[in-house]
Amino acid sequence: MSGAGVEEPETRLSRSLQPRHVAMIAIGGIIGAGLFVGSSTSIATVGPAVVLSYALAGGLILLVMRMLSEMATAFPGAGAFTEFIRIGLGRTAGFVSGWLYWYFWVVVVAIEAIAGAIILQAWLPFEAWQIGVVLLALMTAINLMSTRSYGEFEFWFSSLKVGAIIVFIAIAGAYAFGLTAPAPTFANLTAHGGFAPMGGLAILSGVTSVIFALCGAEIATIAAAESEDPARTVARLTGSVALRILLFYVVSIALIVSIVPWTQIAPGISPFATALDHMKVPGAATIMSVVVLIAVLSCLNSGLYVTSRVLFTLAAKGDAPQWLVAVNRRQVPARAILIGSLFGYVALAASALSPQIVFSFLVNASGATMLFIYLLVCFAQIRLRKQLEREAPDRLGVRMWLFPWASHAAIAGIVAVLLAMALTPALASQFHSSAAVAAGVACLAWLTGRRAVAPMGG
Repeated sequence: MSGAGVEEPETRLSRSLQPRHVAMIAIGGIIGAGLFVGSSTSIATVGPAVVLSYALAGGLILLVMRMLSEMATAFPGAGAFTEFIRIGLGRTAGFVSGWLYWYFWVVVVAIEAIAGAIILQAWLPFEAWQIGVVLLALMTAINLMSTRSYGEFEFWFSSLKVGAIIVFIAIAGAYAFGLTAPAPTFANLTAHGGFAPMGGLAILSGVTSVIFALCGAEIATIAAAESEDPARTVARLTGSVALRILLFYVVSIALIVSIVPWTQIAPGISPFATALDHMKVPGAATIMSVVVLIAVLSCLNSGLYVTSRVLFTLAAKGDAPQWLVAVNRRQVPARAILIGSLFGYVALAASALSPQIVFSFLVNASGATMLFIYLLVCFAQIRLRKQLEREAPDRLGVRMWLFPWASHAAIAGIVAVLLAMALTPALASQFHSSAAVAAGVACLAWLTGRRAVAPMGG
């Protein structure tokens, strides 16, 4: 405390999240508009075999999460998961991964604010940008209140999403097995050109589009740092990740393509709404609009949380302005939160002038960013695992399965997806945009690194 009575900024985050918060934050990180709406495009381009695309992508994400769990239990005080990359690969890799992850999520904040505004515009007599400003302000206020308030809101947001999917699976399962339909509907899996009408290659290319819908589970490693027992909390997450990938994605998508001929799924229209309408569920479109809105608000809420914690950690490591290493009386990094929300307001202002161009730019700009980060996670895990086995094997409370083969398989899978993106005309722009951003951040890391060591030479 200073003598003038001005409160010195504190630099310690709270430990107010409970295991139930972290568990639902992990689930909420995966269940978003990518499942409820984005899956329509994947089904329309792959056919019923898209179920295998989701299973393959889910397996890849599961391997990455297991690596993160291993490192999180070995280094429980690291903070943001990108710090594992710094520990394993050095300052430059930590700088690049931290800023790329921050960049990815501020883009998500902007996209979700615009998407939520578009949904509500159908019900409210306001312009989309006006609604977006209000949504962003509300989510910013929730994050500024306290970490516990964020966790509580996200717990209920995620609970509603999980509840919606469970109800859908129950209704769709009864219909598909013929309990509420004249007969079982599984013939739709092969009746319209076969199970894989576009061929086996389409299943693999489908992974390139569905994998982005599965990103977000790593939020749990960031949230766990603000729980009572970070290492134990993260160690319990890996199994639940596998379960929700299997249940929420693979099962629900499998039921959709069983109930509705895949040829009737229109890109951009929720396949869940299409299936509910096919089963004659009243108000299907409205029901799914509400569910998608909840998913969007959940992602917006989490996006603001993640951007602030990553920026806070970057500042603590000297890779961002030092005035960001401060928390308010509720131990919330308010300045870092406001920086993230500011980007959202700029995007909303730009979207008011040219909605389609801005939205397309944001989607392209984030494209393959998470895959680059996951690749660094794999390299860091391999290096740290070998080091820990030599120097401190007792810290390996959670171990990567089938090491090192599974770790190398994850690297091969991620590289294959990136190559497929680069060679797929519809996805090439996303790959090149993301690669350009990554190259720019790497150059910035090199320049700031040189500036940091220059005075020593003088």
